[in-house]
Amino acid sequence: KGKTPRRPGQKKASNIEKDPVGVYCRIRPLGAEDEECCVEMISSSTIQLHAPDGLKANRNGEYKETQYSFKKVFGINTTQMELFEDVAKPLVDDLIHCKNGLLFTYGVTGSGKTFTMTGSPGEGGLLPRSLDMLFNSISPFQAKRFVFKPDDKNGMEIQGQVDALLERQKRDSQQSVPKTPSSRQKADPEFADMISSEEACKSENVDEDCCYSVFVSYIEVYNNYIYDLLEDAPFDPIRPKPPQSKILREDQNHNMYVAGCTEVEVKSTEEAFEVFWKGQKKRRIANTQLNRESSRSHSVFTVKLAQAPLDADGDHILQDKSQVNVSQLCLVDLAGSERTSRTRAEGSRLREAGNINQSLMTLRTCMEVLRENQMCGTNKMVPYRDSKVTHLFKNYFDGEGKVRMIVCVNPKADDYDETMLVMRFAEMTQEVEVARPVDRPICGLAAGRRHRNQAFRDELSRHLEEQGGPSNADDPVLLNQLIESLPALPSCELVDPADDQTLPRLIEVLERRHRIRQMMAEQFNKTASSLKSMLQQFDSQLNAKETFLHDQRSKLDERDKVIINQRMELERLEKKSKTLEYKVDILQKTTDMYEQDKRSLQHELETREQRLQRELSERRRMEQRMQGMVTDTKLKWEKECERRVNAKQLEMQNKLWVKDEKLKQLKAIVTESSNCGSSGPIERPEKPDRPSRERDRNIAQKRSASPSPLPTAPPVHPTHRRSHSAGGEKWVDHKPSSNLDLDTVMQPMIPNAIKVSTPNEKALSKCHKYVLRHQELASDGEIETKLIKGNVFKTRGGGQAVQFTDIETLKQECPTALSRKRRSGSAEGPAQMEDIENRAPVASTSTSHGYQK
Repeated sequence: KGKTPRRPGQKKASNIEKDPVGVYCRIRPLGAEDEECCVEMISSSTIQLHAPDGLKANRNGEYKETQYSFKKVFGINTTQMELFEDVAKPLVDDLIHCKNGLLFTYGVTGSGKTFTMTGSPGEGGLLPRSLDMLFNSISPFQAKRFVFKPDDKNGMEIQGQVDALLERQKRDSQQSVPKTPSSRQKADPEFADMISSEEACKSENVDEDCCYSVFVSYIEVYNNYIYDLLEDAPFDPIRPKPPQSKILREDQNHNMYVAGCTEVEVKSTEEAFEVFWKGQKKRRIANTQLNRESSRSHSVFTVKLAQAPLDADGDHILQDKSQVNVSQLCLVDLAGSERTSRTRAEGSRLREAGNINQSLMTLRTCMEVLRENQMCGTNKMVPYRDSKVTHLFKNYFDGEGKVRMIVCVNPKADDYDETMLVMRFAEMTQEVEVARPVDRPICGLAAGRRHRNQAFRDELSRHLEEQGGPSNADDPVLLNQLIESLPALPSCELVDPADDQTLPRLIEVLERRHRIRQMMAEQFNKTASSLKSMLQQFDSQLNAKETFLHDQRSKLDERDKVIINQRMELERLEKKSKTLEYKVDILQKTTDMYEQDKRSLQHELETREQRLQRELSERRRMEQRMQGMVTDTKLKWEKECERRVNAKQLEMQNKLWVKDEKLKQLKAIVTESSNCGSSGPIERPEKPDRPSRERDRNIAQKRSASPSPLPTAPPVHPTHRRSHSAGGEKWVDHKPSSNLDLDTVMQPMIPNAIKVSTPNEKALSKCHKYVLRHQELASDGEIETKLIKGNVFKTRGGGQAVQFTDIETLKQECPTALSRKRRSGSAEGPAQMEDIENRAPVASTSTSHGYQK
């Protein structure tokens, strides 16, 4: 089977080059000169839509002029030939070079889609011009009929010359099988003058070493069903049968095709026209309110080109199925979108319009999803299967090929709303990209085989002519010369039955003739072999020389390019050098000006820096002086605030004591009144004395935040022992971080001490003694420092424990607190109060219970 090499599988490489869908616009002329026009051609690639006056009045003038851009815009004066040159001709070139193509027309009903695709007598459309260009290009290189044969699975089989001849004889002998139209028959008059001889064109660079065959098929999609327009169904006038719909299938290369579709092999433009016209007569059209001949279905005319290379001798087609390449060009005439409110369709026409609009909506949806997947990197599923049209052309958008769309526009004001929708769809379609078709693999045989074979035949004929032999067996003159060169035949008349000389002489002459003929045949074969070997040798030498010349030309071209590039670079550098010299002069002058400005500015900067240094030094002196004043004031107010806070605390404690005494007296009065009947007269209780300073100190000690030591050893009188801190043992000096530093003369000095802010097991394991510096507020508002001492010993669990044994109290008093002490003191005498006030700060020793001595 013939495979199409450019169509890959579903998994494609990520680095495939892509091209956007080519969208063109064609504007048809207005039906009448007095009609309102809503489309204006701005440039060769831009059109502008104007809202009709009535629509502006109804919509409060909200519609504005909108512009849309296309690859190219064709105005009302564009001819069919100009349109073909720009749109369809590159697709036919790609078809000949084994690349697929899809061309479809899109637009509102009555916008000229069918005219653009088919045309009219004297103005052939894109379809007949494409066929004419194809046959003009490959006509000398076509294979005979039935050499290529479709395999009904979207592939091609290649047959030998004998099988093809048998197929042709079978076709000619079976009259019941309908024949394809012959190119020798008279063409249909409606298509006879579609293309003039002046407008005929052909493709360049056609591979002459290949043989070509063209197959055409014609289908329509009606109400989302596929029908074959070239199918010859038997006609039953009594019980006519409706045409059978076809189904879509996928071939081994993941390309969609219509199963069971008729593919007709055609050999000329006229024959292809007749096949097209045969199907066109079956296409469904109807008369609607908007179009007299409105297409009620989507038509797809497929031109399939099969080609295979010639063998090494250039005589016959290479019998290698893997070398058969099949390419196709699909020409699609889509039915126009329409609004039933305008066409006033009913019944079957209403159903047709609904199916047409639904298939076109599916086409728009597929384009939108494709654009979103390509622009946003998403992987949404494209709904190809929702419509037969999109499902049939799925491989063009997911695979490879060139896709082009012609948007036909009717500029009349009645179609403004539909035209706006068509413009938006066209604008969105231009953003969809399709994989660029790749070139087919090159055959390994030498190029120019057909030309060399023809040259060999011509040389053989010339050589035979020089030797007096026949160069053409069909030429009677050469045949007579050949007969005359043979020995003359004797008289063959027999007059006597006993004549035994005539027949032997005739036999001898015939034998001599036969020997001469054999000698001539042998000489001919030898000459042909020698000439063939000589031609092959010349061919190899010519190929080598051509290769050498090609290499030399390529090297020469490369060197010419290098020289041209170097000259251009030299000119560019010279211009750049002159420009730079001019710039250097300007920059030199500018630099001198800037240097003068720099010196003046630098002198001014130095002056300002000196002034700034003086101001900074003055500011630092001022900051230091102000900082000293702020520090002194801060210390002064901190001490004053601390004194006031202590005085306030003492005042509140005195008030609390007075309230407690009053409460006790009240309680005593209540108790006395309740017991007066039984006990008789009771003496009035004495006024309770206020507790001494020692009680206040004890209460303050109980309210302290630090833990109170527990009595663990018998008390020792402090006057009969030394302080434990004076010994030579090693101490753990625990001073909490919350303690305040008192600037007193007497400070506890402990030698061999490890000072810590938080006791830990490591420090305790290295020492035998422990002391805690605890500060609390005394009743007179001053701060007392207590040294809580103890012994460190090991526990059974391996840890360290402390047994507290003694407490030393360090206290300081302010001699200016006389008036306050008189107001808040106890009932002690003046002498005792004077003694306390004039006393300097002392360190007193207390017992393990914490009572002050």
